[in-house]
Amino acid sequence: MKIKETCTVIIQERIAGDVYSLWLQTEKIASQARPGQFVSLYSSDGRRLLPRPISLCEIDGARGRLRLVYRVVGKGTKEFSGLSRGDTLDVLGPLGNGFPMEEAAGKKIFLIGGGIGIPPMLAAAQALAGNKEDRLLVMGYRDELFLDKELAASGNLYVATEDGSAGVKGNVLDAIRRHGLAADMIFACGPRPMLRAVHEYAVDRNITCYISMEERMACGVGACLGCVCNSTKVDDHSRVHNKRVCKDGPVFLSTEVEL
Repeated sequence: MKIKETCTVIIQERIAGDVYSLWLQTEKIASQARPGQFVSLYSSDGRRLLPRPISLCEIDGARGRLRLVYRVVGKGTKEFSGLSRGDTLDVLGPLGNGFPMEEAAGKKIFLIGGGIGIPPMLAAAQALAGNKEDRLLVMGYRDELFLDKELAASGNLYVATEDGSAGVKGNVLDAIRRHGLAADMIFACGPRPMLRAVHEYAVDRNITCYISMEERMACGVGACLGCVCNSTKVDDHSRVHNKRVCKDGPVFLSTEVEL
């Protein structure tokens, strides 16, 4: 159930380059939120009508708190980066579907993140039941690391960087191969080329793979069809081969969508 409420900033800090961590106090959204979902943040500038979708990094339903980790890429996120303790902003959420946590219970699982697709992997890792040793967190960075301490506390962390400054030089699949890792299921979020490669890896090994897609959004609730992706089957809503990332996703079986 999506809720719109005015949330209060608990703390905000820059954690790497243009990447910021924002903790929000909510009355209702946090208690409903699940890993893999997102929220839409509204600007206080009336000229910016459309909200900005940001994935959930940590969920503290008991205390009514959400952590959002995002990269400044435009005027909206630049505005959010200037928020400080006690400031308020309007938030709509939780939105979209999340990762199938029950299906992953008791399985060895890859949690694969790339770039700003790393934050939702932390929420998923923290929510998974079972042995922490069965959570293989494989994260791909361009250079500077972020959230690595929290990720390492939530499972076995393996890092790849494009410049080789930390972990394996290369991408997430290079790290998997270098360390000889294997798993029964995959949760992944990141840029489309990474998701395409992870999907092909999963198909080759007959591994169930769920991906969280990053896409530009307008309404965030499935009404405008501004964030459609190609699907392998006819969509029940539009009757064509597409799915709405905000409403039908952002989490899909990797075999459901064309990458």
